[in-house]
Amino acid sequence: MTDDELKELVASLAVAQRETSELMRETREQMKETDERMRKTDEKLERIGIHLGNITANQGDVAEEFFFNSLVKDMRLGSIRFEDVMKNSSKQRGKIQEEYDLILTNGDSLAIIEVKYKVHQNDLAKLDRKMQNFKKLFPIYQNFKQYGAIASFHINDDAKREALERGYFVLQRQGELIHAESSEHLTVL
Repeated sequence: MTDDELKELVASLAVAQRETSELMRETREQMKETDERMRKTDEKLERIGIHLGNITANQGDVAEEFFFNSLVKDMRLGSIRFEDVMKNSSKQRGKIQEEYDLILTNGDSLAIIEVKYKVHQNDLAKLDRKMQNFKKLFPIYQNFKQYGAIASFHINDDAKREALERGYFVLQRQGELIHAESSEHLTVL
């Protein structure tokens, strides 16, 4: 290789190195911009997720309140009458921990009611587990007959059939949906 060829090669390498450095700088800037856009997108998705999570929780609260108020008026599942209804019970004993939406009791029977706005197949498995764990968590009810129920504003036919096959009661919204209260001082215009 001649001196001129070597000088040309070194010069072209220097140009290539400058171009590569410039390209790398531009790439880093683009990556920073992309990271910033991704961060903003993540923030938006998190806000949407929180919003949707609150909607789901609110729907569940509405369903729970509806079934609680309905059972307070008529504490009966089929022909079984109950004396007490309890809402939102949590208990942990050892490694077992469960939350129970509604529990009905009388002198010798209890009913565990899992409340959902809309029932899905996996909700029945959850009820199965809660039924199995109940007497472990509440040994005072060891000699009580235990019933299970799924309560929902919507349940598809397959889930309903499966719940009934498992021996559970199915509670659905029907009939008197509005209860009106008023004070003695009504405003009449």
